[in-house]
Amino acid sequence: MIYLYILIMAVVTYLIRMIPLTVFQNKITNRFIRSFLYYVPYACLTAMTIPAVFYATGSLASAAAGVAAAVILAICGRSLVTVAAGACAAVFIVEQLSVVLF
Repeated sequence: MIYLYILIMAVVTYLIRMIPLTVFQNKITNRFIRSFLYYVPYACLTAMTIPAVFYATGSLASAAAGVAAAVILAICGRSLVTVAAGACAAVFIVEQLSVVLF
């Protein structure tokens, strides 16, 4: 029975990947559709990441501090490693302060 489930999942995954390749063989020339498809990966990544960011820490305040630090560092043009390290440091500091104060 488990092999049947695996086979069905494989077929569904294959169809999801192959149908667009067979239906849309020519280059998409519509400007609206091209601009829409350009932003789909960013929108999906954001939709998956933002909820995880706010539920990954011990409190909402530390998550907000980490997001704020990341946004500020990114706007200032820092590298990805610096942004990630700064966000982690902000979360750590706020978590430690919340333990000491409460």
